[in-house]
Amino acid sequence: MPRLKPISGMQLAKTFAKLGYAIDHQTGSHLILRQKTEPFRRLTIPNHSVISIGTLRAIIRQSGLTREEFEKLLH
Repeated sequence: MPRLKPISGMQLAKTFAKLGYAIDHQTGSHLILRQKTEPFRRLTIPNHSVISIGTLRAIIRQSGLTREEFEKLLH
């Protein structure tokens, strides 16, 4: 399986917008996204120029996606 590529916080927020997430608010340097439809998940994304790979994996897991599904969203 190929490695995850570096991505910024805003790019990640735009990617999750395709799944119905919207920016609810921002606390410091973290974007809080809320899913508009059920199951109404909440994601916290650091608004950094590059998100570390471990943090990215954790966010993908919290969103309920598999890594393959996430990769398809990016393209």
